[in-house]
Amino acid sequence: MLQQIKESDWKILRELHKVALERFCQQVLVELERTYSDHAESFHQKYLDIYQLIKRRDSEIAEIFNDLRRSTAFIHLSAMKARGLLTEDEFLRLSEETRDIVALILGD
Repeated sequence: MLQQIKESDWKILRELHKVALERFCQQVLVELERTYSDHAESFHQKYLDIYQLIKRRDSEIAEIFNDLRRSTAFIHLSAMKARGLLTEDEFLRLSEETRDIVALILGD
């Protein structure tokens, strides 16, 4: 079982959580706009594509962002990092110990 995240990293993670959530939502909205703007599709097909996209992204958002606790912090951080939702500078704000644990989880 993984140890719990250090208090200093926990405070940083709570800040980064909000930033990463905004980035994720922005990415989804860009995808939705692209899907809606596709002139080759019928409105019905656009609707179906948008519905599937939202359904898929809703599952991802739950996996990455829901139920953030200190005991699950490393898993959430790893998911954010794996999906490119944190900049390198943001990630480097975390302690070396936490970065090493995330790298281990991600197999880096």
